[in-house]
Amino acid sequence: MSDIERIFEQIEAGNTLAFDEELVPLLYDELRALASRRLAKEPARSLQTTELVHEAYLRLVGPNRQWNGQAHFFGAAAEAMRRVLVDRARKNRRVKHGGEMQRMPLNESDLGGNSSSVDILIINDLFDRLEQLHPKEAQVAKLRYFASFRLEEIADALDISVGAVHKYWMFARAWLYREYQK
Repeated sequence: MSDIERIFEQIEAGNTLAFDEELVPLLYDELRALASRRLAKEPARSLQTTELVHEAYLRLVGPNRQWNGQAHFFGAAAEAMRRVLVDRARKNRRVKHGGEMQRMPLNESDLGGNSSSVDILIINDLFDRLEQLHPKEAQVAKLRYFASFRLEEIADALDISVGAVHKYWMFARAWLYREYQK
């Protein structure tokens, strides 16, 4: 059992101090590691790791900071990072920040978590559609794409088998690739 799982169990058992004294520092460290892995794939970074962590962290520990365990937290963390990256991309897309962005060709490898040349706004729209149609696959794809989790880490976070994660990821990647080509 990971430290985060143990602390979530303490919180569920009524230990209110466990959140502020134990979980918050661990969550910050986890977010920093996730952000570092995600931004390492961006060749021209307009956002530093610390900025991404702080913005995602503020979204996660606000007044509605209730998670139903480790899987829910990591899903929320991936979603928070996604929103920060999308907000930053929208800001940079404005005319005063460089004008119209152009659609770029997508290689299948870009959906493997190495999205240096892919327009994050287009990918965001695709993830929204995937989530509506195939929620399990979208959850796995978010952790893989936005949090840069390995398949084993996703399986652990979601408490499902690595085989299931692989199946969901292969489906999501193919679906995203096909939809992007339209």
